[in-house]
Amino acid sequence: ITFADQNIIGTKPHALFINTNNTIYSVNRNTKEILIWANQSSNPTKNISRNFIESFSIFVTNVGDIFIDNGFLNNQVNQWIQRNESFITVMSVNYSCYGLFVDQNNSLYCSKYFKHKVVKRWLNDVDLTPKIVAGNGTNGSALNQLSSPEGLFVDVNFDLYVADSGNNRIQQFEVGQLNGTTKVGNGSSNVTFPLNRPSGIVLDAQKYLFIVEYEKGRIIREDANGFRCLVGCDGKGSQSDQLSDPTTLSFDIDGNIFVSDWGNSRIQKFTFEKTSCGK
Repeated sequence: ITFADQNIIGTKPHALFINTNNTIYSVNRNTKEILIWANQSSNPTKNISRNFIESFSIFVTNVGDIFIDNGFLNNQVNQWIQRNESFITVMSVNYSCYGLFVDQNNSLYCSKYFKHKVVKRWLNDVDLTPKIVAGNGTNGSALNQLSSPEGLFVDVNFDLYVADSGNNRIQQFEVGQLNGTTKVGNGSSNVTFPLNRPSGIVLDAQKYLFIVEYEKGRIIREDANGFRCLVGCDGKGSQSDQLSDPTTLSFDIDGNIFVSDWGNSRIQKFTFEKTSCGK
């Protein structure tokens, strides 16, 4: 079902996040507003305006602090602090962050699509300049390289997962390691399941991957039997069970999947049914 259409979310939505309070966050790139849906509301319950230009990503902490990409032209990542409803700059970047993540150590990660690397800054550091944690800034497919990275996820062990979209693979970087391991896609043992521009990733509680595949308009899931298609398995489109150039996914507390359906200018919701069988 369509959770938010173009009248609400604007054209080409990219950023999407649902926090542990089941509050949904996205960005209307036309009106330069953060939209917030609280308490399972069907319409936004709060709008936050600022001069965000082409924001690609958003991350929200359990206390409701919002981190938002403001790298295109403004060269920064901003934090909206809930307790006083004010913005501060928390990272200096020289272009957009296609993915953002804040780990349990209070470190902020940014995937730099056009710079082919992922950077990190500890939020208590006085220096706003981040350090490289994946990729070397050169477009390539070696284990220490990335090509147009997008979605990010950091697990409880502080392992970093990257949707390495230009290389059509998902990379895992163990903490402190600059050489990655290919989990699925080009160069992995899962050669039977090729990817085509993976753009978003989430790891579930069992450490299984859920992947947004931009070019094929699909959601891929991992389970004990490997990888399989979950949504959009019959190709791109605009029907309720289809996607067109999706970018990001997030889960609510009931296991429902929300997807930024970029090509259709909407946010789609796919209801979790315990008795359903995926393709």
